[in-house]
Amino acid sequence: MLETCIGKLKLEKPGMVASGIMDETGASMVRMLESGAGAVVTKSIGLEPNAGHANPTFTEVKGGFVNAMGLPNPGIKMFKEEMNIAVPKGKIIGSIYGASADDFSKLAITMEEYGASAVELNLSCPHAKGYGMELGTDPKLVGSIVSAVKSAVKIPVWAKLTPNTHILTDIGVAVQDAGGDAVVAINTLKAMVISPEFAKPFLSNKFGGLSGPGIKSVGVRAVYDLGSVLDIPIIGVGGIADWRDAAQYIMAGASAFQIGSAIANKGPTIFDTINKDMIKFMRDFGYSSILDMVGVAHE
Repeated sequence: MLETCIGKLKLEKPGMVASGIMDETGASMVRMLESGAGAVVTKSIGLEPNAGHANPTFTEVKGGFVNAMGLPNPGIKMFKEEMNIAVPKGKIIGSIYGASADDFSKLAITMEEYGASAVELNLSCPHAKGYGMELGTDPKLVGSIVSAVKSAVKIPVWAKLTPNTHILTDIGVAVQDAGGDAVVAINTLKAMVISPEFAKPFLSNKFGGLSGPGIKSVGVRAVYDLGSVLDIPIIGVGGIADWRDAAQYIMAGASAFQIGSAIANKGPTIFDTINKDMIKFMRDFGYSSILDMVGVAHE
């Protein structure tokens, strides 16, 4: 009943772990799969090890969290060990970031070799200079990156989009025209926290990304807008904390969804809870499958 498809990729359950939480080690990814996630998206991985930004990098705010981690990761070579642990247990999506189409292609090839079921191109991180959002707000550049990666690998290629642009649908169309298999929307909203006591920005990077319940309605609107212009699948993410949140994304046009901040608040059992509550809702309202719900708000 909960099975869904993102293009050619089938998931037994529609909820995935979003990149950036409980996905840094093989053991943590396995734990998420065992807790009811249909797939896990890895921490964003680059070509070389990266320490990320100096502390403080994270703070809780009304409506969610603001973070500026700076894409810390062990590098693609060192990540092989974690993939070896996780891949045999379920579907793992390799999140990758780079500064050029060539970087993304090299990383995607390696993720495919490691057994990733798909790659997610991080074109939307709001707090890493030279990466993420700085690349992902230029439709021509996005198209060239997606096209290069599609030419390099056989596994599905997803592009994670930023909400910090007035041309979101243009970016989505660029992904589709370049042969991308799906878009993921949204990443965090560019945000800032100031400490009144110290009269200065709280985060070492000054700016960060807002995640959590406060961005859900922005994410749902973004998925609805993308669903109005795209034929390729959409994965919804941003502020999902229960089955009602997930259902909104699906009805706006998402074939699957990702959860991040709510794992920190509610623990890994959130996936099993949403799965059970979603089944009850579907039975009560006559939906035989997740795909029957996709985009119904457009009708």
